[in-house]
Amino acid sequence: MKKIILLLIISFTAFSQENTTNEVDKKYTIENLIRTRDDLIKATENLTTAQWNFKESPERWSIAMVVEHLGNFELIWARELQEMSLNKPMPELNKTAYGDSVYHKFIMENKLHSSSTISQPNGYIKNKDNILWFTKLRNDNIKWTENVKVNLRDHFERTNTKEPRNMFNAYIYQWGHIDRHLRQINKVKAHVNYPK
Repeated sequence: MKKIILLLIISFTAFSQENTTNEVDKKYTIENLIRTRDDLIKATENLTTAQWNFKESPERWSIAMVVEHLGNFELIWARELQEMSLNKPMPELNKTAYGDSVYHKFIMENKLHSSSTISQPNGYIKNKDNILWFTKLRNDNIKWTENVKVNLRDHFERTNTKEPRNMFNAYIYQWGHIDRHLRQINKVKAHVNYPK
């Protein structure tokens, strides 16, 4: 009987710690989704048409293009995260997965990245409508994240790589991607020819 009680206590303690960890991860994720949404809104407030569409050079993106790209990615993240949440829990994969620091490092990289074809801006959305598009999708993603009932570290993408990404890591990419592009927007605004 003592052994059964001890096993129940250990199981309950492990379950409580797991739930607490997941709630901390979820809170951190939601805070950063909100923060990066708000920072992007602030960075694009009161822009003129000329400011929305200014390019540092012909091959670089305008602020409108950057924000459209971020809106497109909100759709991509929504689908990927929802699929991950439906996969069976595989906490054992955390042993071979990259740690959080690898994903945080991505946020701070200064090297240029190539955008996938499906996330590239097409120019159909104009100026301020880009931030409205992004904000609507981000708000939907925040609401979904608030209501999702899985452990973010136990659900992984479907992949054959040795270092699969769990939902928490995917979220770091999602909000970190905004931080990267906020630096790009600030660089556009700092250009000597940026319209005043």
